[in-house]
Amino acid sequence: MVYAVGLMSGTSLDGIDAALVEISGKNEQTTVKLVSFLTLAFPEGTLKRIREALSIEKSTVENICSLNVELGERFAEAVIEVCKKGSVSLEELLFIGSHGQTLFHIPKGREDVFASTLQIGDPAVISERTKTTVISNFRERDMAVGGQGAPIVPYSEYILFRSDQTTRLLQNIGGIGNVTVIPKGGKLKEIIAFDTGPGNVILNELCLHFYQQEYDKDGEHAKQGTVNNELLKELMNHPYIRRPYPKTTGREEFGKEFTFSLLERWHLSAEDWLATATMFTACSIAHAVTPFIDEKTELIVGGGGSYNRTLLEMLQNELPEVLVKTQEDLGQSSEAKEAIAMTILANQTLHHQPGNVPSATGAERAVPLGRITYYQ
Repeated sequence: MVYAVGLMSGTSLDGIDAALVEISGKNEQTTVKLVSFLTLAFPEGTLKRIREALSIEKSTVENICSLNVELGERFAEAVIEVCKKGSVSLEELLFIGSHGQTLFHIPKGREDVFASTLQIGDPAVISERTKTTVISNFRERDMAVGGQGAPIVPYSEYILFRSDQTTRLLQNIGGIGNVTVIPKGGKLKEIIAFDTGPGNVILNELCLHFYQQEYDKDGEHAKQGTVNNELLKELMNHPYIRRPYPKTTGREEFGKEFTFSLLERWHLSAEDWLATATMFTACSIAHAVTPFIDEKTELIVGGGGSYNRTLLEMLQNELPEVLVKTQEDLGQSSEAKEAIAMTILANQTLHHQPGNVPSATGAERAVPLGRITYYQ
């Protein structure tokens, strides 16, 4: 067993998730044990600059160039802090797997626009500050062989959650929702995975707009509202929801611009907005997973959305024939899931082994993922 740290900063912008793990083996013999975990919140100034970089109107090349290094410093801080929490020295780390902060993702090209993806958070800075080898930029290699670069976590979910007794639907609810379908007794090549649609991204934008809060804690605002069925019908008719998989999406499709276009056309109370948007997330997930439900199926929810009680209740109501669980019910951490996944992908890369799942991303073949920044 060796020590490694996985870093994840998602579309929810709720901070940097850092997971310190013990990891050994490769491929299906990989074993992982979580040692410590934390979420390092972004300083207010950094968060402001990330939001500006994500904005079509406010983004500049200078901002993105500087932010790449700034986030490298922040990611390095997260590594240092999680190692302190786990009482492991930096010298004991073998590697760091860093996803980076996604600024833009174009899963399919069009006209003169190439299929591409951009994650920032300079791995050279992380490596120098922590004196550790860093594996980063996982999505690009999958896209180079015809994949959509997402979902990125199915390989790790297969390693951690495959079962001979039940079909498992691994539903992550971060800013965007994504599901990994692992059939009962299924092999890696049988996995299906895709983005189901918005997770928390619309909810978070609404909370910022109405309450100046980053998110709807426990779904309390949504719980007090009433779902507007006309608006819900419009949302469920969004082209992405009806699009066949493999498919991926992001803030480009369901972020601030999308949310504010709705606010301009629909006039609801704050609570009704949250209730309707939360139901949209639940219904989009239910619509996506229903074709994969068999006589014994578990829906296992991870990510920040797993702590939204109102969302989980809506999900269970929409899927009465399925047992809805959280990762904690299986002895795993919902918060740490994606950060742990980065250590598994990085471990595969260091062993010259593939980390993508072509049946999930649409790639032509399985390939090792990421760039390696060696520390010497």
